[in-house]
Amino acid sequence: MTTRTTTVPLLGAYDLSEVALMGFGHRDEKSFDGVMRLAFCTDALDGQVGVEVRQGGAELNLTVHGDGDLDAIARQVARVVSADHDGVAWAAVCSADPVLARVYAAAPGFRPSNFYSPYEAAVWAVISARRARPQGIALRRRLSEAHGAVFELAGSREAALPMPAQLLGIDAFPGLPADRVPRLHGIARAAADGLLDVERLTAMEPAEAMADVQRLPGIGPFYSALIVIRACGLTDVLSTQEDHTRAAVEELYGLDHRPDDAELERIAEAWRPFRTWATVALGAVGSRLDAHV
Repeated sequence: MTTRTTTVPLLGAYDLSEVALMGFGHRDEKSFDGVMRLAFCTDALDGQVGVEVRQGGAELNLTVHGDGDLDAIARQVARVVSADHDGVAWAAVCSADPVLARVYAAAPGFRPSNFYSPYEAAVWAVISARRARPQGIALRRRLSEAHGAVFELAGSREAALPMPAQLLGIDAFPGLPADRVPRLHGIARAAADGLLDVERLTAMEPAEAMADVQRLPGIGPFYSALIVIRACGLTDVLSTQEDHTRAAVEELYGLDHRPDDAELERIAEAWRPFRTWATVALGAVGSRLDAHV
């Protein structure tokens, strides 16, 4: 297996441990030993790779196991770990909002952790629907180990999801309800046809893209937002689908009620052009803060 190295430059404060320990989607790390281990299908769907990510000052050092365009893989990793945007600009937005300023001070290097790709986010949506997150994580791991690709990454085995063609070859799997198999096949076919391509979805307006992916079997409004916003790495889309965002705003902004869409949008105007990052940070870091003071 080919092993290569490359780097991703960082602009602004960045802390890889914050990203690695965030706990998002199928990832749920309990500790951080200096290496973030990623195993995924490439955006081009031309293979699976395993990547060891380490931080070295103002850059990320990547050790890539597997084939594929190295620059494209580095761009995909940068999107996944939110190293593809200007952290200096993010800090400026936070400094102008008293609540975000407190959040930023608590974790200056925090950035959102994202899905590997829209394809992988859609597969996760089908696997995890109506089951506890740890159960979804375990099922995804077993499915990946059995039908995907396994990589040895810094002393740990990590499995990448099956490619679309591999997924289409699965007719049944222990723990996977029978009605999920046709949904997974529909997602595999859509990915193979380019309908879940990152560039295709980001070329649309976010609302249009979310409506588009809701045509996939088993994908409703909540998961469509995850696929478009948190797999394409968008930074400035305010998702109204997650109630924990409203709960964080209510507590941290000292409201006596849960904000509706209009109030949430009004408050979030100050977060542009990082409304996505702000909502994620409020939920992930805001819980470390005392209530509104």
